[in-house]
Amino acid sequence: MLEKLKEIIAEQLSVEEDEIVLTTSFKEDLGADSLDLYELTTILSEEYNIDFDVPEEELLKLETVGDVIDFLKKHGIEE
Repeated sequence: MLEKLKEIIAEQLSVEEDEIVLTTSFKEDLGADSLDLYELTTILSEEYNIDFDVPEEELLKLETVGDVIDFLKKHGIEE
């Protein structure tokens, strides 16, 4: 799952894949803001074919790449 996320995140945020690890912070390490995170979750919902609304409070909890993986696993995604 991490490798696929690295591709998606790198493309969406215009960063190098080798900058992305589980502990990478979207805000501090990649310069992402809440709009970037919202767009990223939209792309992930399409990529993994899941339909979920992500309230802004939930987006704020997605601080690292590992947080996104945990979030996806909570929604039944295991790839």
